[in-house]
Amino acid sequence: MTTNQGSSRGSSQGTDRGLDRDGYIAREGSLDRVPAEFAPVVQAARERIAGAFGPERLHSAYLYGSIPRGTAVPGTSDLDLLLALHHGPTAADRADADALEAALDAGFAQVDGVGVLLFDTGTLLGDLERHDLGWFVACLCTPLLGEDLAARLPRYRPTSLLARETNGDLGLALPGWRERASAAATDAELRALTHVVARRVVRTGFTLVMPGWGGWTSDLTASAEVFAAHYPGRADQMRRAAATARTPGADRAALAVLIDDLGPWLAAEYAAVHGPKAPRP
Repeated sequence: MTTNQGSSRGSSQGTDRGLDRDGYIAREGSLDRVPAEFAPVVQAARERIAGAFGPERLHSAYLYGSIPRGTAVPGTSDLDLLLALHHGPTAADRADADALEAALDAGFAQVDGVGVLLFDTGTLLGDLERHDLGWFVACLCTPLLGEDLAARLPRYRPTSLLARETNGDLGLALPGWRERASAAATDAELRALTHVVARRVVRTGFTLVMPGWGGWTSDLTASAEVFAAHYPGRADQMRRAAATARTPGADRAALAVLIDDLGPWLAAEYAAVHGPKAPRP
């Protein structure tokens, strides 16, 4: 992971393509980029995390997503947080995280949903997660509280290894998505699932071609266009997936295309190009 925060996130049109001067993936967010409308939310998150978890449990806390990238839209964007704990998360930790999510979501109209990920530092710094969660913290997370784990992680290039370990398990997700789609009884459930599936498919499509493109972007539209240049036969499907990820609907037919057509093809192509992700316990 890179600890250099001086370079900015690159766009698909930029000359650096999300890389720093040395060709490593640059950390894409910073507190300086948080839009003014979201500053009170971030401050409240900092205070409530510290109060709820305390130094005996919390090693560090991070923001990720559109808010630290500076692209968040008031009333539409969610607040994404990652907490690194000294020990493996317990049921009590999860309950406190759930309460934190609910309080922040109810307290600020600027955000439409709050999500808190919990991991222990051993997992985040371990060899197995070095090119997945470790990379995520180092490159996609913005420090909010505590010691930045980025200082204890490597710097990352857009390699096939990174592609394999971040998204080489799409095929494992497909059966569960099919079950959830069949069980979805409301439009809200369908929209929530469609949002998850579409974003994951676009991310996977981008990382499939990321090593050849030679850069990084979190922008969904740019990701779809980078993929389209490499796989023109699937370009329209990926562009529709990106549009769906931005504004998910409750269209079962559109969801079925992602789960039963584009998704399986993408999983097979990914395995052929990069190989499967290392198995997790």
